[in-house]
Order: sequence, then C-alpha cells, then structure tokens
Amino acid sequence: MASERRALVVRGGWDGHQPVEATDLFIPHLKDNGFAVRVEDSPAPYADAELMAGTDLIVQCMTMSTITKEEVTGLVAAVEAGTGLAGWHGGIADAYRASADYLQLVGGQFAAHAAREAPAARTGEQSDNYVPHRIEMTATGADHPITKGVAGFDLVTEQYWVLADDYNDVLATTTTAVRPWGQWSRPVTAPAIWTRQWGRGRVFVATPGHRVEILQDPNVRTIVERGLLWAAR
Repeated sequence: MASERRALVVRGGWDGHQPVEATDLFIPHLKDNGFAVRVEDSPAPYADAELMAGTDLIVQCMTMSTITKEEVTGLVAAVEAGTGLAGWHGGIADAYRASADYLQLVGGQFAAHAAREAPAARTGEQSDNYVPHRIEMTATGADHPITKGVAGFDLVTEQYWVLADDYNDVLATTTTAVRPWGQWSRPVTAPAIWTRQWGRGRVFVATPGHRVEILQDPNVRTIVERGLLWAAR
C-alpha cells in the first residue's frame, strides 16, 4: 500500500484574508485525496529540513508577515527538491515582501488593487476595492489540467495588479481598467493564475481569493482544488 502523502498548511498574517477559515475550506479536499495534513501558524517549519523533506505539498496562506533567512532558505530548498508550493491571493502573492528569494520562488508580487471609487468617496472598508472584473483564460490555460474546461468568468472582489516575470506559465490574466483619478493611462493586464517550475518542485498561484465567499465561487474553488493537487509531489 502506498504511503500517505503529507501536506503542510502554513496560515496566519493579516486576519482580513481569513487565513483559518480559508484554509479550512480546502483541508477536507486534501484529506479526501490522501494527504495527512499538518497545520502551523508561522513559517518556522520551513527551517526544519527533516520535516520539509517529508512534505509533499505546502499550502501557504500568510499575508504580509516576515520570514527569516533560515526559513526562506529551507522553503526554497524544499521546493527545489520536489515539494509543491500552492496558495491564493495575498497568502502567497503578498507574503514576505522583504525577501527577494521568496519573490523569485513565487514569481509574482502584489503591487496594488485599484479602488472602485475616487479617493473622496472611499469609506476605508475592504469593499472600497471590490470591483467587477473578468478572469480571462489564456491559450496555455485552456489545455492545462488546472484550468481545462473552465471558461473566463467574472468576479466582484479585489483585483490584483501583480508584478511578475516571464518564467511563469500564465493560465489566466485580468486587466485593470484605467481610473479617471489613477496615474496609469492605459489598461494593465497582469497574471491572475499561474504555475512555475522551480527545480523539481511545482508552484501554483491564484490571485482570486480575498475572502471565503470568493473561494467558494465554483470557478475559483475548482481551480484552487485542482491547483493544490497539481502542485503536490
């Protein structure tokens, strides 16, 4: 009988992204697919080489926060050796902003989410940044096991403007429109879902997923569930 695969869920950081509730949404999916799941509330386990060597998938939901040199070195080494790394929204694309090694591993960094109203009309609530936008599949995404069969879809939530590089395999994009009060003069298209091969490990990132209700959208949930399994060793 094959041994059970192991998933490490690392969650915490900014509470507005509901790291506990969001990851709890997907832990049953991992268990149903044969993973033993361990949950931690900091990146400290990344520095444990023995633990990481036996981990097949890391699911990270740790918005902002900090990471030590030893922790990021351990994370990168684990992925290079074949451990998968997966996550959504700020839990992976807006984590550990001060670590260049982490940013290179993940392949994209949150830069902004353009507000729906002019500055004078904003309330200071998260909903200031809930804008209607579309997630468009790329030609690569049309044939990829994570997104195959999923057509472009619309959301009303934070729309991530990310800084990225061309080593990513981009499965979907989203285009931030020009705002009359903004400083950009043409629409900006950024990756919304991508994968990345790093050594022997796979990385999966989906930028939709601000809160649980977005992760429960059928398209988003399907993509994240597939992405977790795709990334795993």
